[in-house]
Amino acid sequence: MTNPSAKPRVLVVDDQLALAETLADGLSERGYDAIAADASREAAKLLENDDIDVLVTDLRMPELDGLALLALSKAANPARPVIMMTAYSAVDSAIESIRRGAYHYLTKPFKVEELALFVERALDEARLRRETVSLRRALKEHFAVRDFIAESDAMREVSELVERLADTTVPVLVLGETGTGKGLVARALHSRSSRAGAPFVTVNCTALPEPLLESELFGHVKGAFTGATSSRPGLFEEANGGTLFLDEIGDLPASLQAKLLDVLERSVVRAVGANKERSVDVRIVAATHRDLPARVAAGQFREDLLYRLDVVTIPLPPVRQRRQDVPALLEHFLRESRTKHPGAVTEGFTPEAMAALVAYAWPGNVRELQHFVERAVLLGKKSFYELSELPASMTARASTQVDFGAVLPLREMQRRYVAWAYDQLGSRKLLTAERLGIDDKTLARWLTREPEDDQ
Repeated sequence: MTNPSAKPRVLVVDDQLALAETLADGLSERGYDAIAADASREAAKLLENDDIDVLVTDLRMPELDGLALLALSKAANPARPVIMMTAYSAVDSAIESIRRGAYHYLTKPFKVEELALFVERALDEARLRRETVSLRRALKEHFAVRDFIAESDAMREVSELVERLADTTVPVLVLGETGTGKGLVARALHSRSSRAGAPFVTVNCTALPEPLLESELFGHVKGAFTGATSSRPGLFEEANGGTLFLDEIGDLPASLQAKLLDVLERSVVRAVGANKERSVDVRIVAATHRDLPARVAAGQFREDLLYRLDVVTIPLPPVRQRRQDVPALLEHFLRESRTKHPGAVTEGFTPEAMAALVAYAWPGNVRELQHFVERAVLLGKKSFYELSELPASMTARASTQVDFGAVLPLREMQRRYVAWAYDQLGSRKLLTAERLGIDDKTLARWLTREPEDDQ
């Protein structure tokens, strides 16, 4: 509806104008803004406007028939519901109209109450579809803006891959070290897909012993094993219509690898102890920090399962290979932690601390970085976290265990961070100086001079 507060507008078209008017009057009495038309050409012009919420049309008419009006309505407004009216002898044509996108058909004669019921249902379903589209768009924007920090080229490639693969059904294998955000990528793939309104189910393949994991994945029937006092569906059935995220797939027991391969190939599951199979429609996203080809060579992972899972791979870089993202990641988790702990005093990091944090290897990757920021916010006693407050293990590892790539002096790292902060704060010098805990003259010097000028 163009105006949600207005009455829903219904166009009733029939070559017998008296019938169209009777139906329109009946709908008007039930709270609709209904208009009648007998000339199909006139109806076609009305359908060009977006203020018609529902079309009710006779199927057989001399000038433009109902199928032609259906096509015109779909072309002008694909979301507009169309209800067909037909005589009993034309039911086959009415069924054809459903195939072409009509919402429902009514066989004459029928009561106005019946028509009003289906008009109401059609409007409700159209509203739900609009809300679903809005929800998907909101989820997509949420993940795109909030969760993908992509200043580095490596993470920009990840973001582009997620966008391209989200609305497909192919399995995706996410590879990366522990803590790099593989689960986040899986959720983003789901939230940006047409499955976003269906379940997203996660299972960690290392969290349960083999017998329990089999029951968890595929379900079981009553009496299948000791303690199975009732039947229970598995996670594949729970995820039906949505996405199943198999985390740490590289550690899946060998016996379950065969069952998983069968599910992927035939889209059916058989619960533990059951005689019958059940069909499932599940998109698989798997993740691992393991070297799967090496595990295949060692006889620990099925080669045919690897081929089935590895249709498309998304490699996630460790933090040490995406240092450009570190300041933005720190800022992101700082905002999260301050929201979670509103009484905290820590508002940011001094340039010296930031330079050391960018240089640090972050062996635990994004997860370690997130936990560090929350700890800094909780324990920090000053507005800006200083270099001296960093644990000795972090500063030691930053200087001895990091694969720097291009080694940069500490002052250069400071200068780059100051320039980044200035850009992030909209090029506002006073605000930037205040947030960094320095005076405006120092800020100007760091923004305009080479680092050796400060020596």
